[in-house]
Amino acid sequence: MQYTESSTLELKRKVIDDIRKTVVAFANTEGGVIYVGIDDDGTIVGIIDIENEILRLSNMIRDSIKPDVTMFVSYDQKKEKGKDIIKITVQKGTECPYYLQNKGLRPEGVYVRQGASSVPSTENSIRHMIMETDGDSFEKMRSLNQELTFNAATEEFKVRGVPFGGNHMKTLHLVNEDGIYTNLGLLFSDQCTHTIKAAVFESDEKMIFRDRREFTGSLLRQLNDTFDYISQYNKIRAIFTGLYRNDKRDYPEEALREALLNVLVHRDYAYSASTLISIFDNRIEFVSIGGLVKGINLPDIMLGISATRNERLANIFYRLTLIEAYGTGIPKILNSYKGFAAQPEIESTDNAFKITLPNQNEQMQSSSLNADEKRIIDLANQLGKISRKDVAAELNISQTMAGRILKSMVNKQLVGIEGKGKNTVYVFKK
Repeated sequence: MQYTESSTLELKRKVIDDIRKTVVAFANTEGGVIYVGIDDDGTIVGIIDIENEILRLSNMIRDSIKPDVTMFVSYDQKKEKGKDIIKITVQKGTECPYYLQNKGLRPEGVYVRQGASSVPSTENSIRHMIMETDGDSFEKMRSLNQELTFNAATEEFKVRGVPFGGNHMKTLHLVNEDGIYTNLGLLFSDQCTHTIKAAVFESDEKMIFRDRREFTGSLLRQLNDTFDYISQYNKIRAIFTGLYRNDKRDYPEEALREALLNVLVHRDYAYSASTLISIFDNRIEFVSIGGLVKGINLPDIMLGISATRNERLANIFYRLTLIEAYGTGIPKILNSYKGFAAQPEIESTDNAFKITLPNQNEQMQSSSLNADEKRIIDLANQLGKISRKDVAAELNISQTMAGRILKSMVNKQLVGIEGKGKNTVYVFKK
């Protein structure tokens, strides 16, 4: 029989490390056969101590190739011209891409068959193989980078009293059953490639930067660093009503927190673009990449319905008590603005999701208190809660007129409203 190398046939004179590349290439492509004991020109040279060499081969392939490819590789002892040779049959694997463990999921570790040669794969080809095998869920796919560290995540889990490391990483799906880091692991690692970009602008338009920052590293580090940064711009302003002073922040802290968590949990990490936060004097905009999950629209979101794009990421945030339950973020944001004239705006396109939080104090500053309003606020401070009847008695006017004044004060964000119908009461907006 004449042996000639081809896309599915490889000849090796003896057992050498280079055989590993060929096994990887065959497993990633269409399979093939490797004959050991035959020279490149087809000359039969044979193998001495063939049983020991087969054992050496099987150990080498088992220990150096990931994921485990052994179930797709078989070894046979054959005789050619009176000499022993080894036939290694490699089937196409079901967990492509296979790679050399010491090289990782990089072109220098992933090989494919090209003609009669085993050549490094391209990064695009590696991604394509991962998607075909793992599906199109970003967080479940194997990470191209397998040299990950988790210093920031370890510290955050420790602070929150949640176990981390070892088997916990498998439970959290940061590594798969083969011990390979997933993209979810990449997001929580110090090597996370996705970032948050924040910018502060001089005016209402995106013309002149006052300051800008880019936050990198583990998502948990980005979360903490970004919240600290935007909190610097959540100023406390003193508002006086008669003898009463009320210190009030520009933005409800809960709204800032939930908006930031929303853009991290729900963004589409298959895109490399950064999450964007734009800070103006009168508003803060949060923009995440990726529109709404298919089947969900804006009215659904406003009702608290949630279809999580990154379910495993959301589950980790839930374990860390960063989120309470799916679908509660947007209602919390809206509730924190209850009773104010300017409300959060939520917009969505096919590729982006945007939350705009208005500055409460900017709205307040546009309002000036008249004598009746001052008396009403003083009354609200004294009684805690007031009704139209209380205001009518205080100002010696009809309840209808009292209702009109109170409605105007609600629109100016001077008082908040609680209850409905006959049970409606008004409170000083703190």
